[in-house]
Amino acid sequence: MKKVLEVTNLCKKYPKFSLNNVSFSVDQGTIMGFIGRNGAGKTTTIKSLLHFVHPESGVINFFGKNFTECEAEIKERVGYAGASNVYYQRKKIKDIVAVTKLFYSNWDDEEYRKYMKKFGLDENKKPIELSEGMKVKFQLVLALSHHANFLILDEPTSGLDPISREELLEIFLELKDEGVTIFFSTHITSDLDKCVSQITYIKQGEIIAFGDMKEFINKYRLVTFAESVTKEQKAAFLGVSRTAENKQALILFDDQCLFQEEQLKIPNLETIMIHLEKEMAQ
Repeated sequence: MKKVLEVTNLCKKYPKFSLNNVSFSVDQGTIMGFIGRNGAGKTTTIKSLLHFVHPESGVINFFGKNFTECEAEIKERVGYAGASNVYYQRKKIKDIVAVTKLFYSNWDDEEYRKYMKKFGLDENKKPIELSEGMKVKFQLVLALSHHANFLILDEPTSGLDPISREELLEIFLELKDEGVTIFFSTHITSDLDKCVSQITYIKQGEIIAFGDMKEFINKYRLVTFAESVTKEQKAAFLGVSRTAENKQALILFDDQCLFQEEQLKIPNLETIMIHLEKEMAQ
C-alpha cells in the first residue's frame, strides 16, 4: 500500500519538552488516529511535519517526496484543520476565501460551492458567528476546495458537544470513501473507535505504539481483582484503577494465564490509554 506520509527520526527540542526520534507512516486511503494525553507531543509533531516549527532533525516525506525540497508542491495536496483555527474572525467567509484561493493553483470554485452547501455554511457569515463545529467545517472547506487528498486534523473535535462530534466523524468517513486520507490527532479516544483502523500513540514525546488498532487493543486484557493478589500477578500489572466496587488492572495478553477467565475482558482504547498513563506516572 502506498504511503501518503513517512516520518523518520523526527526530533524537536524545547527547554522542557522534546520529540525523540518520532517515526511512523500513514497509508493511502486510511484514517490514522494520533493519540496521546495533553502535552504528549501531538501538536508539536504536527507543527513540525508542516514546518510551522522547524525540527532539529528527521526526514519527512509526503507522497514519496521530501517535504523540505518540495514544500510548495506538497502543500497544494495537504489540508490542515485544528480546533477553531480560523485567523480572521471578523471577516466574511467569502472575503477569507477570496484571499485564500490566491495561494493555490488548483483551487476549484465548484468544489468550494459543493462543500459549502454540503456543510450548510453561509459565505456571508463571519467565523466569529459560527459554532465551534462549523468553524472546523469551514477549515475543511478551505482544504477540500484545493483538492487536498490528505488532511491533517489537530484536535478538530475538542470542545464540541457529542452531536457535533458525531456529525464531524460521519463527515470524515464520507471523505475517506471519496479517497481522502486523514491523520486525526485527538485525546478523545472514543471518537477513534468510530472511524479509524490504525493508530499512532505518542507518550512523553516518543512513539510507543504504531499500527493496526485492533491488533494494538488485542495485546492487552483488563483484569478485575480483589485486595489480595499474588506477587506474580501484581508484577504483571501495567496500571491500576479503582471503581466503586473493585479494582482493575491492565495486563498483557500473554499474562492472562495468571488470572481466572471470569476476571478478564478485552479493554477499549480509552481504558488502555488510562492505565498506561497511570503506569507512566508511578
